Amino acid sequence: MIPEFLKAKEVAHLGLTELHITETMHQRKAMMAQLSDGFIALPGGFGTFDELFEILTWAQLSVHNKPVGVLDAGGFYQPLRALVEHAVSEGFVPKGNQDLFRIERDLPALLSWMRQYQPSHVAKWLDLART
Repeated sequence: MIPEFLKAKEVAHLGLTELHITETMHQRKAMMAQLSDGFIALPGGFGTFDELFEILTWAQLSVHNKPVGVLDAGGFYQPLRALVEHAVSEGFVPKGNQDLFRIERDLPALLSWMRQYQPSHVAKWLDLART
């Protein structure tokens, strides 16, 4: 999936079985969320962080109940683990919401967790049924 404006700047992979082109980044992320059975973040930069935090926010708001995994290659995401633990201890992330995703160094272990994933039933920031 690639937004039209990036397709013009980047090379769209021609060997794919399917290539979805969207008008905007927001449409791209919504389409990825709709078509995905789960999500895995690899080490990356701001774009990766944006996508990871948006999908975690959607999980927190019960927009989806799909597994979210983070592959901690070379310990890249250890600072994220510490940040999430700090946010929970300071009350900015509800206790239990850190279980909406899993940080794992080993890919087979991460995939196993994702296959066995059961949605967490923690307090949500927003009850969408009441809005």
